[in-house]
Amino acid sequence: MSAIFSRTSVRKYENKEVEGEKIDAILRAAMAAPSAANQQPWEFYVVKKKETMAALADCSPYGGCIKDAAMAIVPVYRKEMMMPEFADIDMAACTQNILLEVTELGLGAVWIGIAPLADRMENVRNVLKVPDHLTPYAIIPIGYPVAEADQKDRFDETRVHFE
Repeated sequence: MSAIFSRTSVRKYENKEVEGEKIDAILRAAMAAPSAANQQPWEFYVVKKKETMAALADCSPYGGCIKDAAMAIVPVYRKEMMMPEFADIDMAACTQNILLEVTELGLGAVWIGIAPLADRMENVRNVLKVPDHLTPYAIIPIGYPVAEADQKDRFDETRVHFE
């Protein structure tokens, strides 16, 4: 639970590479997410090339921090699946797992929303040359945070209802 209560959105990173075993752990956590009918619609682009990172930064008005991260993971999902109406939900669970594992490993990340905005999704598709059978979902820049920030307590008892 410590990762849940310490995770924050990190947009400033040290100039330090993320180790391969940490990337593997992040991807394993992503693929451990629950999905409707166990369809596991996800695939991932792991981006480390600086010129590609800079191009991804231009895919969203909120993407400026991407160019300074050590790497980015771009989750995409397959269009052909048993229950396509649940793809966004499955991908959200997968993305949350990425963010939590990043925190657990002492790294930082932020979820740059791409889906469901068609122009941003198309921008990412063009940068990464994503084939038509896959749909870009998000960009997650990852790196070692320059500074640590405490997560604010978001618990609001007025939003809890008992019957």
